[in-house]
Parts: sequence; C-alpha cells; structure tokens
Amino acid sequence: MVAIYRDEGPNGEESETLVSLGNATPQKTRQLVLPLEAQGETLGAERSVEALLATHDNGRLGTGLMELVCERRNLQAALKRVRKNKGSAGIDGMTVDELGPHLKTHWPMLREQLLTGRYQPSLVRRHAIPKSDGGVRELGIPTVLDRFIQQAILQVLSPCFDMSFSEYSYGFRPGRRAHDAVVQAQRYVQQGRRIVVDVDLEKFFDRVNHDVLMGRLANRIKDKRLLGLIRRYLQAGMMADGVVMRREEGTPQGGPLSPLLANILLDEVDKELEKRGHSFVRYADDLNIYVRSKRAGERVMEALRGLYAKLKLRINESKSAVARATERKFLGFSFWVAPGREVKRRVAPQALSRFKDRVREITRRVVGQSLAHVCERLRVYMVGWKGYFRLADTPRVFADIDGWIRHRLRALQLKQWKRGTTIYRELRARGLSSSAARQVAANGRRWWRNSSMKINVALPNKLFEGMGLPRLAP
Repeated sequence: MVAIYRDEGPNGEESETLVSLGNATPQKTRQLVLPLEAQGETLGAERSVEALLATHDNGRLGTGLMELVCERRNLQAALKRVRKNKGSAGIDGMTVDELGPHLKTHWPMLREQLLTGRYQPSLVRRHAIPKSDGGVRELGIPTVLDRFIQQAILQVLSPCFDMSFSEYSYGFRPGRRAHDAVVQAQRYVQQGRRIVVDVDLEKFFDRVNHDVLMGRLANRIKDKRLLGLIRRYLQAGMMADGVVMRREEGTPQGGPLSPLLANILLDEVDKELEKRGHSFVRYADDLNIYVRSKRAGERVMEALRGLYAKLKLRINESKSAVARATERKFLGFSFWVAPGREVKRRVAPQALSRFKDRVREITRRVVGQSLAHVCERLRVYMVGWKGYFRLADTPRVFADIDGWIRHRLRALQLKQWKRGTTIYRELRARGLSSSAARQVAANGRRWWRNSSMKINVALPNKLFEGMGLPRLAP
C-alpha cells in the first residue's frame, strides 16, 4: 500500500512523493511517537510516523525513510537542536548562526541530492582533547550542515531502534541519564553482587568496523539511500593541519549520529547478556556486570572477549578488571558500605582528584586576577560538577572541600595585598582585631599559613557567596 506524501522545505516549496506504508497500525504509531516527544523533538504529522513504522514481514523499515528525514517539521526540529547545541565550525568555517540563511538559499538542491542518494558529506575537522589519564581523545567535528543532516536522521531512526534496546542500556537514550545507571549498579551491589566485571573497550569509537555496523543497520533499514548516506558519513575523511586522512574504521565522536550507531552495534552484546541472565548496566561503551564471586566474574570476562571479537572489537585489558565493586569506579562514582551494610555512593577518588586539580589551577596565586573573577570562574565550573555529583552520599566530604576552597581563596586575597602594611590595613578595615591583623601581617609571604589564622572575620564565607561561589555541601 502506498500514500501520497506532501512535503515542504525551509522555503515553503511543496513536493509529492509515493511512500510505502507497509503494515503500520495506529497502536504502534502511538507507542513509537512518545520517545521522540520525550526528547523535545517531533515529526509533527501523523502520516510521517505511520511511514516511519512501515515494516515488512522481516521487520525491516520501509523505503521512504529519506522522505521522512527531509520532512519540513523534522528539519525544523533538527535546526532548533543544532542551534541549541551550538558547537564550533567544521572545515568550511560555517557557524551555527550562518546555517539558517545557508539552508534558505541551498535547501532545494540539498534536498534533491539527499533524495536521489547523491549527497556527499564534507570532511570532518580533527580536534584533540586531553584525557584524564594523560592520553588524547580525537574528536571529528563535522560541518554545521552535516550536523544538521545527521540530527534529522537521528530524529527519524532513534525512536525505531530505541524501543528494542536493552532496559539496562542508559547512554544517549531519551529519558535516561548516567544517574539512572549508577543507581541501578548500586542496587546490584546492595543485592549481594559484590564483584564487578568492569569492561573498557579499546578505543571503541576509533575501532568500530564499518562493515559489521552497516550489516546491523541493513537488517533493519530497507532504504538504500539512507544506508548509503550513513556509510559515507562513517567513511568521511578527517582533516588535520591541512592533511586529509582517510577513515577505514571508526565513527567520529562529535557528530549527533555517532552515539546511536554505537548503541546499535553494542546492543547485540546487551541482548546476549540478557539471554544469559546477567545483572549489568551499560552507558555508551562503559559496561559493568555484577556477579557474586570472582570465579563467575572471570568466566563472564572470558565470554565477553568472544562476544566483542564477533564485532571486531577488543577489550582494553589494562583498564578492565574483575574486582570488588567498591574498588572500581563507574561514571565518576564508586560505592562504599556504611555501618549496617547499606551500600552508598561517593565521588570516585579519581574524579575528586581531577576536581581539586582544576580548583588549584583556577585559584593559582601566581596569576594576577581579582577575587571576584576567580569566584566567577569557580562558579562556572562548580555548578556543573555539583549538579552531576549531587548523587553522592557524602555531605561531610563536600563540607571539607568547601572549607578547602575558601582557604585557597583567602590565601589568594592575602597574596594580592602583598605587603604587610597593606595586609594589616585591609584586615583592620574588615573588622579583624589589631593583634590578629598584626600577627597575620608579620608572617610576610606565608600565604597558606596566614589564611588559616582565623581571618574568617575579615574574609567571611558570605563574602565568597556574595561573589557567586556555590557550596557543595547541602
């Protein structure tokens, strides 16, 4: 069965296309539109969702998916998302603000290329960022136009695939967060599964095999134009310092489509773990399986090596382990057993160490910057950090960190006053007693020791709060 599909581009031009509707039902339509709306996106017209659900007896999606990608309301939602995400320009230098005017001029040609399968993605721009372990993570930054097209594809494919993903897969899925994965892991440990099989894949996004991934996509997608476009995105070369590097494997981090493709590939392992009855959580390429003994954990680890080998992926043996759950970290958190045997969450030592290193960098006393400016920089960093780690059950640790940060700020202020006479005058003006001010001023350049000599009267906590410094402790 076919239907006439009418569409409008960004300029309001209208076209008609025949689209196969397959065996879609109103019940399936209602079920599938919900995950997309949960992301704040919408395909808009019910006819689009019905076409999206078009399946044949083998469960493959129909041939009209590219028409859905190019549907006007889907494009409007994609443009809105790309603008909201912002991000830097690709190799062509086009910014997010320039995308709208570009589409108004060139969309008819771009649409024709997409619907005929002739669109060629641009090269991605290589961008390296340092990792916490001292290594480097390579990002591939697509052009703004390609991010827009990938987002439009994502909005069509995500609800189709998301419904079939494992309940215990949490990364880059609508309505799911890293906190949900951490809480589920905590439940497993509380249930007595105190051994974790902590799996780290070796350069996962750089090692994704294109043929294996495309095979998984072809099992579900019938539209060859869309399959061809996804493969061209996978194979798009990377430009670094004016040199073009071909890509034979991997999916570049930095594009909207990459997380979905990763979930599609790794879902096969999730399904096998479910089939074997394992207790696990996965967030992107971070996988933890919880068992009751180390021997069972070793057997699971060996089985995983074989499962990943079928996908042409390798486990990073140096970063993976079978160990006590309280000795490993997961998504920045670790677990500890409180009196009464209750399992609780805390910030993992590695994450806490990185936090302190960043605070030290911001509050360095060799840099000439005002106290207000330092507090503003701390605020920007700490608000996001606090929002993520609010899940930790360690208020006393947070209170200690709050005190340590204020200690550093007081030392910074004393350093900026420099001379003893200035220190004495400023402290007296802020209400410190003459003897205490004289004692602090007499210690010269011992900024850290001076800042702990009860000068909180002159530099109280409310001073820093007034400059926007947040508290970590509740």
